[in-house]
Amino acid sequence: MDKLDAVMICEGAMPPRDEKEYLQAWQLLVDTGMAWKLQGSFGRCAEKLIQAGHIEGRNNGESTPDTLQV
Repeated sequence: MDKLDAVMICEGAMPPRDEKEYLQAWQLLVDTGMAWKLQGSFGRCAEKLIQAGHIEGRNNGESTPDTLQV
């Protein structure tokens, strides 16, 4: 999956094949840091998915913004 497809799936503009693909799209946005570079709703949703244990936080030494309220 490329970044554009991931954004389209996460934004709801392109339907995922299944829940696994939906979560993979979010994981890609988190892994690349795009979740926090796009509009605020992406970062908030990513944080909720991380906190719920559906996806993993970034592992590249960079922390996620700690100012987000979810």
